[in-house]
Order: sequence, then C-alpha cells, then structure tokens
Amino acid sequence: MKTLKKKVIAAIIMQGDKILIAQRKKQDELYGKWEFPGGKMEASETDEQCLKRELYEEFGINAQIGEYFCTSSFLHKKIAMDMLVYYVPSFTGEITLYDHQQIKWVNTNELLGYDFPEPDKPVIEQLLKRRILDDCK
Repeated sequence: MKTLKKKVIAAIIMQGDKILIAQRKKQDELYGKWEFPGGKMEASETDEQCLKRELYEEFGINAQIGEYFCTSSFLHKKIAMDMLVYYVPSFTGEITLYDHQQIKWVNTNELLGYDFPEPDKPVIEQLLKRRILDDCK
C-alpha cells in the first residue's frame, strides 16, 4: 500500500517585481529563517483553500490564489512531504504579523542573500531559472 505524502502549501506573493518573504519568530523551530509563507494542509481542504486559510491566519489578508508554480519534496522528521507552491498575484487587507517577526519585499536575485530552510531552496532555483528565461525573451 502506497502512503500519501503530507502536503504543505506555500505562496509566492507578488507585488510588481517584488516577492514577499517572511522571517520566522523565536518560538519556531526554524527561528530566524526566511520562507515563502504558507502551511500544512488540513483534511478535506483543497490546495487553494489551505493557502487562503494560512495567509489569513499568518497575515490577516485575503489572498487571490493564482497558478501553480512548482513542488519541492523533502523529509521532515522522517516524514515525506511535498510543498506545493502557488503564485498569489494580489490580496486585500493590511499585512499583520501573527506568525513572523518581519517581512521583506525583495527582487528574485536578492533571494540568495537570505537564509531559507532546505524545502524553499528548490523554489528559489526555479524562480531564478524562470527569471533568466524571461530575460532572454
């Protein structure tokens, strides 16, 4: 019998050519690391429902969930996980920090200057690849 991987849904929140990254709070096991915001999927949720809920819980915003971007597969405490990443082209509401100590809006090429957890690194690689491809058009 094949076991299903646990799913985490994350967001690439865009504002012009900037991407929102968030830094974890002290109470978190990944304290100080930067991430693409999101969280664990609950039973019976779709990817979009999960991401909307997580962004509301973490920032108090109502997000428009855009197209799928990529998946990063990893192990967390010996459990196989998939992090599915979606674009968030817009949102309403003011960002309030409930689960993070700070946020930053950065250009794609600035992402390499921040300390991200391992599951986020393939997402950064994909963002950089797509940026290079876009620059060549």
